[in-house]
Amino acid sequence: MASVEPARPGGVKTGLAAGVLGIVIGGAAMALWVQGRGGTASDEQVGETVRAYLLEHPEVIPEAMQRLQEREAGKIVSANRAAYETPFAGAWAGAQDADVVLVEFFDYACGYCRKSNADVDRLLAEDKKLKVVWREWPVLGPDSERAAQVSLAAAKEGRFRDYFHRLYALGRPSESTINQAAAAAGVSPQRIAEMAGSAEAKNELGKNFQLAQALNASGTPTFIVGDRVLHGAVGYDELKKAVGEARES
Repeated sequence: MASVEPARPGGVKTGLAAGVLGIVIGGAAMALWVQGRGGTASDEQVGETVRAYLLEHPEVIPEAMQRLQEREAGKIVSANRAAYETPFAGAWAGAQDADVVLVEFFDYACGYCRKSNADVDRLLAEDKKLKVVWREWPVLGPDSERAAQVSLAAAKEGRFRDYFHRLYALGRPSESTINQAAAAAGVSPQRIAEMAGSAEAKNELGKNFQLAQALNASGTPTFIVGDRVLHGAVGYDELKKAVGEARES
């Protein structure tokens, strides 16, 4: 299984801790500059100035932490772009020579993923230079994992999107709906049997868990567009904006 190169030792959480410290250090530097214009500032004066500013503007801390988390996640994506953007077999759609790749970590039991499907399909229909890569991340139980294994079999046979849309249309995955979607999509029972519990499936799903966790992703869907990581069903407008920004960068 390919390892994920962190942005720095400790990953995103370490970056956030360092970032909060940076807020305080930055505030101290500002205080030193301001007070230094009229004389030397003591440590106590600097501390009081920083404390007063943070008490007056506590909103800067979560805002800064969010910005730092996004920045650190972007560094991880940039350092491991091929691992994120290279699809498993046929689990992708759009332009082969795309100038922007949108990656979605998804779970067939995730209602928010289902809600996002129309947004992603709309982007694909409108943007002929976009490529979408789907990464199986079955976090919602055994039925999700079984659905993902069959999905990998469908991807090997070039039937991924047919199975994908059919299973979502049937509702939450179960043994019945998974079998029904696979049969309707024409996925070979032999291929499904070969994929179930295989080393290939375990390696792919294990890699996807590692890739998602490296970003501190908290659930599905999680999207990557360029160096941006978007959490949840952010909607068509936000995804389109991210694609445009990635194209311009």
